[in-house]
Amino acid sequence: MRPRLAPKATLSFAIVASQYNAQFTQPLVDNAYRELSALEPGATVSLVSAPGSFEIPLMVQSVAELDRYQAIVALGLIIQGETDHAALIAQSVTTSLLGISLAHRVPVIHGVLLVENEEQASARCIEQEFNRGVEAARAAVASARALRDIK
Repeated sequence: MRPRLAPKATLSFAIVASQYNAQFTQPLVDNAYRELSALEPGATVSLVSAPGSFEIPLMVQSVAELDRYQAIVALGLIIQGETDHAALIAQSVTTSLLGISLAHRVPVIHGVLLVENEEQASARCIEQEFNRGVEAARAAVASARALRDIK
């Protein structure tokens, strides 16, 4: 569900995105940025790059420590291979992102996807019907607004 459009921007967001699998992660970033800008016109949206998905939590933590963003969107893509390596990375990233969010009291939107193949990656990263970049942006706006209302 899409949050309502803001009459004027009052929120700042950071997108932390993996450079690995850029043919899929860049469309995630582009879609998230477009949706954040549409929902919060004029909002500050900063982009931080991470080499891969495993490095995303460190970058998210560094951004959270700045205490200048109302939500952080983590975007990456992990494609399952023949070993458990991808699942181990995905679990580590998930646990770390939750810990950072709770420790810093800032919404960290988990958009690091674990997929089985490039077809699934395309459906979630490039195509619009189930685009996880759009969904992550909507979750960031809704969470940031909810926390602002609580405070």
